[in-house]
Amino acid sequence: MDLQALLLTAGAAFAIAALLGPVTIPILHRLKFGQSIRDEGPKHHQVKAGTPTMGGIMIVVAILLTTFKFALTSVDIVLLLVGTVGFGLIGFADDFIKVVKKRNLGLRAKQKLFWQMIVTVLLFAGLWWHWHQTGQDFSVAIPFTRYSIYLGGFYIVFLLLVLLGTTNAVNLTDGLDGLLAGTATIVFAAYAFYAYWHTEYDVSLFAAAMVGALLGFLVFNRHPAKVFMGDTGSLAIGGALAMVAVLTHSELSLILFGLVFVVEALSVIIQVFSFQTFGKRVFRMSPLHHHFELSGWSEWGVVTAFWLASFLTAFGALALLSHS
Repeated sequence: MDLQALLLTAGAAFAIAALLGPVTIPILHRLKFGQSIRDEGPKHHQVKAGTPTMGGIMIVVAILLTTFKFALTSVDIVLLLVGTVGFGLIGFADDFIKVVKKRNLGLRAKQKLFWQMIVTVLLFAGLWWHWHQTGQDFSVAIPFTRYSIYLGGFYIVFLLLVLLGTTNAVNLTDGLDGLLAGTATIVFAAYAFYAYWHTEYDVSLFAAAMVGALLGFLVFNRHPAKVFMGDTGSLAIGGALAMVAVLTHSELSLILFGLVFVVEALSVIIQVFSFQTFGKRVFRMSPLHHHFELSGWSEWGVVTAFWLASFLTAFGALALLSHS
């Protein structure tokens, strides 16, 4: 496989997602799947109320159609699709309850955790069979060293932490027009090269397909957004990203590739801890992108700054790891 195959895959996924937009968005309008804006969020976001959500369906369908021809012959692609679609379905159920059932909190925490654990068990079983066939084991590589930690059966706990941590961090980043779609595009692009250089060609193709699908979605999600991805999209992206890291044995390096997502999640943790412990807020609002908004930055200014930060961290990680 050469780099031209990656470009063709990304192009195909982009075309599918871009073509789905004019079909999907009117359907979401007719079904009245409009976004509700939380009252505690920035006040100027209220104008976005009613914008169609659950547009993440476009991303998932584009990925399925683009990678389908590989799925019947590649265990890696099957595992990637299970992670993507599995968490995407959890997000879809969450969105459906919020939008249709008018229950703002969506799935209850215990319900969401239960289904996330089910998907994790399925993925662990698939990994156990696949890695047993290919002579790999449940070891976690330590970045910038030649060492790894063998976890054995405890890897399932680690896998759950990787999946939950990644999906939640990615989900928190989805708060401004084009913010998550753009940052995730950059991270998957870096991973496409990383997987290619490590001869994980199927994973590289999948990451390239994610780049194309996200760019196709971004056509309609850029400011001012005509559609939001909802948890359907953000959880699918998180599941896909986590599994790309797992299959390239770069679970800990994912912290570097997706540092923007990590910082967004940390800003929420710090804010909650500070307020509950000291009664004071560290940020004007969390996640961090809202802090910059309330500090006077334009929405587009925040988004482009986060895109730049994502490029520097993702491709910086790629450069560092390629020489380690």
